[in-house]
Amino acid sequence: MTTDPLTTGATIGILGGGQLGRMLAVAAARLGFKTCVFEPGGDCPASHVSNFHFKADYEDEAALETFAAAVDVVTYEFENIPTSALDVLDRLGKPVRPGRAALRVSQDRLTEKAFLSNLGLTTAPFAAVDDKVDLAEAAEEIGLPAILKTRRFGYDGKGQARIATEADAEQALADMAGQPAILEGVVAFSHEVSVIGARNAAGDVACFDPGENVHEGGILRTTTVPARLSAAQRTDAVLLTGQILNKLDYVGVMGVELFVTAQGLVVNEIAPRVHNSGHWTQQGCAIDQFEQHIRAVAGWPLGDGSRYADVVMENLIGEDVERIPQIAKEAGASIHLYGKAEVKPGRKMGHVNRVTRG
Repeated sequence: MTTDPLTTGATIGILGGGQLGRMLAVAAARLGFKTCVFEPGGDCPASHVSNFHFKADYEDEAALETFAAAVDVVTYEFENIPTSALDVLDRLGKPVRPGRAALRVSQDRLTEKAFLSNLGLTTAPFAAVDDKVDLAEAAEEIGLPAILKTRRFGYDGKGQARIATEADAEQALADMAGQPAILEGVVAFSHEVSVIGARNAAGDVACFDPGENVHEGGILRTTTVPARLSAAQRTDAVLLTGQILNKLDYVGVMGVELFVTAQGLVVNEIAPRVHNSGHWTQQGCAIDQFEQHIRAVAGWPLGDGSRYADVVMENLIGEDVERIPQIAKEAGASIHLYGKAEVKPGRKMGHVNRVTRG
């Protein structure tokens, strides 16, 4: 699929108004584009920097029709978009990038694991779980410990329950609240890395250097580049990311999370959007992940994402934001705040990129 590139003054529609949408809007503005955010919540982070904000529910067909008429192309900042909203955009012939194939795969953990396995990539062992019989059979096949996850709508450690022994199974199943689930075996890994990859409609692929991730309580705490990888591992990580992008005929930026094990790289999950672990690119590259995504969805050539600095990205979570006065005094620290008025435990309020060598 090819497309005529958007020209200066065109409007990019963004489904979702969180911090990722905010940073996409800023990147779009630098390239001369306008942005229109569709987000049910008021005073959302992206609305502060966008040209227009449609405050309406994703099930509001009339609002979606008005939104579609106001934009030239649609992208999104989160993957759990209701299918009904995409149906409306499809009916109106409005291009959505990345396309629905990526959403179909990433919205369901079971579908995602099967897709990756069919590509010949290594994942954690997995099995579908709908009831206690399924869970018992899956636990016997995969072994314990394992992690029971809802198939849909999980993020930042939500919708997950660890099963260390058979005694934990009943409570873990209850935690799923009747939702379809998947049991995943625990992978013995030394560390986690992620690759931020991009592909445009012409089929060009570009990947940023892999970053090394550290999580706390299921939430990303830091991403460090360069990651601890051999040259062969780095090449493998980039190649498999390209394989995923091409198979999905993908247009935009994607995050691919990988476990580093003694047996090789294991794909944990994919995210069809700009990714938290790619924020380091804002200070480490001439073209960051947000501009790369805008370039792709606008039909522009991909930029050169070569890394020119070592960076540690730290998420500012909850009350971490109170450290801003001290962080602001640090040399080499670039602060990115999201404009969220209310501080909550576990809520991402911003991030800081610290350049450690440039």
